[in-house]
Amino acid sequence: MPFLLLLASLCGLVVAQFYPTEMDWLFLLSLLCVFASTILLIRAWFDWRRANTWIIVDGSNVMHWKDGAPDLATLRQVLASLKQAGFKPGVVFDANVGYKVEGEYMNDRTLSRALGLRAKRVMVAPKGTPADPLILQAARDSKARIVTNDRFRDWEDEFPDVLKTDRLVKGGFRKDELWFSL
Repeated sequence: MPFLLLLASLCGLVVAQFYPTEMDWLFLLSLLCVFASTILLIRAWFDWRRANTWIIVDGSNVMHWKDGAPDLATLRQVLASLKQAGFKPGVVFDANVGYKVEGEYMNDRTLSRALGLRAKRVMVAPKGTPADPLILQAARDSKARIVTNDRFRDWEDEFPDVLKTDRLVKGGFRKDELWFSL
């Protein structure tokens, strides 16, 4: 829509050029509309870009943010906040996540239902495989940021490009208020 407004405004400028003396008001109005529609177009582009931004959530880390106990409700709150900010979150867990929150194994599909996400946006690391390299590889592949308080020190040599300060989003709860270092 902003693009169409910009085109219409530019057409008004062209018409005003053919009738310069009688159409001064049209020229000024069209110029103002070109300016306004350009601003709307730029804002729409940034909103679209932000809405298409992937972000990887270290589920096993984030579910401990509130009160230190593993809780999927904490993770749901973080995911809702990220979605509201225009991000597309993907979540990666350690294999033992189900045992921590339900006392039994939980697979990708079960966790995706519990979190209100599509199954393809949730991954549980295979047994015996740490989730950290999966998180870091997913962030590298999608050029995404990572929501975690983990510093991934064991993986600095293998993923130096991903472990830049601006790629790791820290967060937590202060007085029951969620905060991010976005």
